[in-house]
Amino acid sequence: MFGVMAFIVTQQSSAKLMTCGIEMTSANAIFIHRTATVDDVPNIRKLMGLSIEHNMRSFLSDDEIVAAKETMGVDMTLINDGTYFAIENHSEYATILVGCGGWGKRKTLYGGDHTKGRNDQLSDPNIEPARIRAMYTHPDWVRCGIGSLLLELGETAAKKAGFKRIELGSTVPGEPLYLAKGYVELSRNSEIAVNGSESVIIKMTKSL
Repeated sequence: MFGVMAFIVTQQSSAKLMTCGIEMTSANAIFIHRTATVDDVPNIRKLMGLSIEHNMRSFLSDDEIVAAKETMGVDMTLINDGTYFAIENHSEYATILVGCGGWGKRKTLYGGDHTKGRNDQLSDPNIEPARIRAMYTHPDWVRCGIGSLLLELGETAAKKAGFKRIELGSTVPGEPLYLAKGYVELSRNSEIAVNGSESVIIKMTKSL
């Protein structure tokens, strides 16, 4: 579906550069995107954990972060369907997984393999929406355009597959990005986690 491709983000100052990867010494961040494989799953799990633990703290309490974890995680159908992407930064020193996310051609809106209420039936592109799924960014690489890149990859692939509309289940921290990218809210649902905290899922949609 997608081969290995490069995406270059040019930062305007060294101060901003520090938010785009601690080890960067160049003014350009070069991101490589490719389709994720089963071999990537351990690193994807680590990235998801870091993203949930650190990137949500400006929006959620500790208890709410624990609650959010109940509905998040790796969905192997995305890996097996070839609709999940790995975003890497390549340098002379190391290759770092800095983001992951993708799109779904099945009816499940959000969550991992363990999430309740899954529906893995294939969606009909003619009458049903595709999904944007499981987007995560490494805490050291936020505000570098990774989320926007993942959305573009997912939307482009879904449109190529014949879908006319796409939906997603957003957390509260993710909502500003999706609004900025043209998504509109359809509904807002709350689930009560095991620890008694509320976990909010915002269903949003966009025409392709």
